[in-house]
Amino acid sequence: MERFIIESPHPIEKCDQAIQDLHAAGYLHQFEWGCKDNEHTGWAIVEAESLEHAKQIVPWYLRAQARIVRLVKFEVADSEHQISK
Repeated sequence: MERFIIESPHPIEKCDQAIQDLHAAGYLHQFEWGCKDNEHTGWAIVEAESLEHAKQIVPWYLRAQARIVRLVKFEVADSEHQISK
């Protein structure tokens, strides 16, 4: 499994729907929200088999705006050559 960060912006009128849909899918507890600060975005760090699997976590009507990034950890001993791959 790989780890991904999901950034999923949404319009203010979709706040309730996004929360309800993520709850129904079982992912609500993984998301944190900026909505109370007028930043209508949800963030989550998830484990998934692939980028496509991580993308499926986001409700279909928000996927086009979502940003999903694979996360990796590096050790001090990692060279620049290894990091750039």
